[in-house]
Amino acid sequence: MKVVLSFDIEVWCNGWDRLDEAFPASFARYVYGRSALGDYALPKTLEILNRHGLHGVFFVEPLFAARFGLAYLAEIVALIQSAGQEVQLHLHPEWTDEISPALIPNNQVKRQHLSYYTLDEQTALIAHGKRLLAEAGVAQINAFRAGSFAANRATFTALARNGITLDSSLNDFYAVSGPDLRGDGPLRGARSIHGVHSFPVSVFRDGLGKPKPAQLSGCSFAELRAALDSAAALGLPEFILVSHNFELLKPDSSEPDRIVVRRFEALCAWLAQRGWPTVGLADCTPPAAEAALPPQPSVGTLATLGRYAEQLLRRF
Repeated sequence: MKVVLSFDIEVWCNGWDRLDEAFPASFARYVYGRSALGDYALPKTLEILNRHGLHGVFFVEPLFAARFGLAYLAEIVALIQSAGQEVQLHLHPEWTDEISPALIPNNQVKRQHLSYYTLDEQTALIAHGKRLLAEAGVAQINAFRAGSFAANRATFTALARNGITLDSSLNDFYAVSGPDLRGDGPLRGARSIHGVHSFPVSVFRDGLGKPKPAQLSGCSFAELRAALDSAAALGLPEFILVSHNFELLKPDSSEPDRIVVRRFEALCAWLAQRGWPTVGLADCTPPAAEAALPPQPSVGTLATLGRYAEQLLRRF
């Protein structure tokens, strides 16, 4: 089984008022996460991956740079690429109405999700994001993830128009993800949509029988380990985990979240020991033309109860 360790890299200003005033501190937190204990955002994530010899896919959101300048995006790209890791395209169109000159004609109203935009608008926004990443130093962009997993069928046509053939936007846990693609059943397993190979984020059944996306900050290490083992036992070709550049930090702080840091350290050490290849989407198994719905991994009760205990500890 192949494992995709994916990271959505984005910068936010904790609101849309006084953006220019808030941006410097927000950039420092989201990109570096500087504290007395070290830099626990991107630098620590990259350091842990590399120490264990693992490959990560960093889906970088570039539209913020259309507001604040390409140099900031280039700084993020340089951090990732200098660590030998992969950069691909992420897009949060909430930035669209904050950018001048306008990227699309209808940019007066803030629309949060990519699925709220027409096919032509999505095509233009993806093209601009791809262009910004290329100008920031990314030589090849062939994979995409929509912000908040909010892709729809039109997104895949827009990706094909832009020459992007790989996607990891779909996440069955969130109703906003692929709302017009659910008639074919759960968003589970690789599929081809308008010529684009789609690899959804893995969702497992937790110890209480509830669906749970495989996200670093939302699962215990025991759950992630058990879900990976379950996926391998079921014969699934790949397992796709997701995280963000800020998940090793406490909420609204640059201080490290020790529980999540230990979780990520443990996960990376275990993956290195387990020996599954960590890969990019280009190395995943292409979807079959007529593929049956794959089985869903599951974990035991103790692993899930451990998550509840960690969530309680993280409040203190």
